[in-house]
Amino acid sequence: MIELEGVPELIDPVMVAAFEGWNDAGDAASGAVAHLDREWKGEVFAALDAEDYYDFQVNRPTVWLDNGVRKITWPTTRLSVVRIGGAKPRDLVLVRGIEPSMRWRSFCNEILGFAHELGVEMVVILGALLGDTPHTRPVPVSGVTSDADLARTMDLEETKYEGPTGIVGILQEACTHAGVPAVSLWAAVPHYVSQPPNPKATLALLNRLEDLIDIRIPLGELPEDARAWQLGVDQLAAEDSEVAEYVQTLEEARDTADLPEASGDAIAREFERYLRRRDPAGSPETATDTGSYFRDLSGGPRPQAKSKPEGTAEPEGTAEPQDGQQQTGTGAPEGPVAPDDKAGDEPDGTPKGKPDGTPDGTSDGTSDTSED
Repeated sequence: MIELEGVPELIDPVMVAAFEGWNDAGDAASGAVAHLDREWKGEVFAALDAEDYYDFQVNRPTVWLDNGVRKITWPTTRLSVVRIGGAKPRDLVLVRGIEPSMRWRSFCNEILGFAHELGVEMVVILGALLGDTPHTRPVPVSGVTSDADLARTMDLEETKYEGPTGIVGILQEACTHAGVPAVSLWAAVPHYVSQPPNPKATLALLNRLEDLIDIRIPLGELPEDARAWQLGVDQLAAEDSEVAEYVQTLEEARDTADLPEASGDAIAREFERYLRRRDPAGSPETATDTGSYFRDLSGGPRPQAKSKPEGTAEPEGTAEPQDGQQQTGTGAPEGPVAPDDKAGDEPDGTPKGKPDGTPDGTSDGTSDTSED
């Protein structure tokens, strides 16, 4: 029985969820929900029982000292509520955790139980995947849904993906079967610089979320962090001619693919979106954390990539990813593809491919925990 006595009656609530691990390349998705929680001072009202959903040999608890007293923090998924003020106030229910190790159906049912009790109108699940996208261009963000009517009314892609999936894909399908409108937003992270954090991808997800549910999100220092990230990657790329050449190839492919969209209508839509969204403080599209490094597709991270990465499969729909890494082309992904022996998972676990769900894989669980 879910009891929510401490939660006030919510106004037009939307649930926004993100999970570390296979679905979270560059920590972009979990970083977006963490930003919302931080900027709007979210109040945690529930935490799922870690014993039910996590393998502690995969996501290990941590021990820490509090005034000399030893305490344990267990990996978990937390729910918090934030209220957005203004002329049209509304509430967000934020779900942030780690992709569970087991009992995914029970996990999703528990999340949906909270959504039902709180009167949630729509569930938006954030994800990030690895793809063939240059760091110098705006981050592609794809929106997909399993609901044909929702796809038409909100200008989204209707997912047609078939293959291995992750908790993002499972939760979206659980929402659909429960009659709860659900959308997944996927950001594509350059696979050659996949080390988290990636503030530019986080910023892109937040911008798309603004458009989707018609809110304005305070960005704080995120635009500046995103610019610094891009400058740092620019400098590293300039030091390696092979990497610079590869990035140029990706840029040319991206620009060619985007050319048909450079119409008057497309430009007008982008300008209207910009005016709706914010002041001149910083356009998210130009945004970038120094200290990032390139990742060799065949091995672990290193300051400079000495071999040009192999191409990745163009996605059919949205992708999911971190903890096994996915690739995507310039198109909108529908779902991740199962990694094969050649492309293999990246060392940090994000699968390359298409999204909508993702293969089994979890993060180490120490970066997003809640005290049990």
